[in-house]
Amino acid sequence: MITVRFAASQDTPVIARILAEAEAWVTERGTPMWELGEIEEKRVAQEVADGFFAVAWVDDEIAGTVKFQLRDDEFWPDRPDDNAAYIHRLAVRRKHAGRGVSDALMRWAADRARLLKRDMLRLDVDAERVSLRNVYERFGFVYRDDRQVGPYLVARYELKL
Repeated sequence: MITVRFAASQDTPVIARILAEAEAWVTERGTPMWELGEIEEKRVAQEVADGFFAVAWVDDEIAGTVKFQLRDDEFWPDRPDDNAAYIHRLAVRRKHAGRGVSDALMRWAADRARLLKRDMLRLDVDAERVSLRNVYERFGFVYRDDRQVGPYLVARYELKL
């Protein structure tokens, strides 16, 4: 069974390790991400303290994580007043891949957004990461557009709630 809850400060080192593992895995496959200090433990610790991260538990260990926020001026600057929530840095430990952890994290984010009376859940993904785009599309996210954000060309997705 998979349970999802907000991250606590003691979860920070595990979250940072999961993000680093995901980064290493995609870099090995030629599609690096999170290049701008986004997975440094100090930054993750502050974002956990600010209430932005959730963790998915499988049995007695953290199997995955996601960042949930109510604004995203960096990747969605053209939609600042929309009633949306946003997810970033969805990552699952490799040994739990394919076991429903990412779906559980996205369900939690969608439920949380609904609870907060948001109309939409949004995310962005490297436009070239077709397999990850497929994961989001299977969940129900709909492609909106591509956008250049600094060094990233991202595909932006929305899930109507």
